[in-house]
Order: sequence, then C-alpha cells, then structure tokens
Amino acid sequence: MGIFRKAALHLAGKEYCRKSIAEHADLSAFKEKLTFSVKTGIVLISCSYIIGLPAVFALGALAAVFKEPLILIVGGPVIYSISTIIFILGIHLAGTKYIKVFFRWSVRTILEKILGDEIYKIHEVVNEQK
Repeated sequence: MGIFRKAALHLAGKEYCRKSIAEHADLSAFKEKLTFSVKTGIVLISCSYIIGLPAVFALGALAAVFKEPLILIVGGPVIYSISTIIFILGIHLAGTKYIKVFFRWSVRTILEKILGDEIYKIHEVVNEQK
C-alpha cells in the first residue's frame, strides 16, 4: 500500500474529512448572491492594491525630487504595512466562508480520487463504530 493511500485512509477517519464526505461537500456556495461583507472585502482588497506599491513608488519619486531619502525609508514600510493590513481585513471579510467551502470540497475530492469507492465503505465503518 502506497504512502498516499495510507495517509488518505488515516485522514478519511478524521472528523473534518468524515463530515466533508458525509455531507458530500460541493461548491454550491459560489453560486449564491454576494453578501455585503463579501462586497466590502473585495473593495478593501482592491484598495490595498491601489495603495500598496503605487504609493511606495510615489514616495520614492518624492524622495528623489526633494532629495530626502527618509521619505522613502520611513514612509515606504509604513504605507506598505497599512496596505497589508487593509488586504488582510479584506481577505477576512471576503474569503472566510468561501475558503472553508473550497477546503471541504477539495478534501472530499482528493480523498475520493485516492481511495475511490472505498471511501464510502470506510465512512460507513467509522459511523458504525461511533
């Protein structure tokens, strides 16, 4: 028995994987209408890209024009840090629900590919033991 198959058998017994298999996790959540928090998250992610590198380049240009390197040395990391915080907040708002759905689906799909129909037999045996 290969290492992938052994690992898949072990993982198939874990609660997260069992629930993904039992509920036949799919990607139907991606078809739903976007909520306000998801839209807000997407806007924040977009803003972080607009703020990030262009602002650092602008600070670099200002530092060169005014011959003050501290503008870039101090301002660059500060503005990039702010951009990163906005990006992380946007990801949190926009992606939390969808990343969970995607991970559940990918776990189920990968285990099905490795174990085939045996996954449902394992699932039944584990349920009988509990």
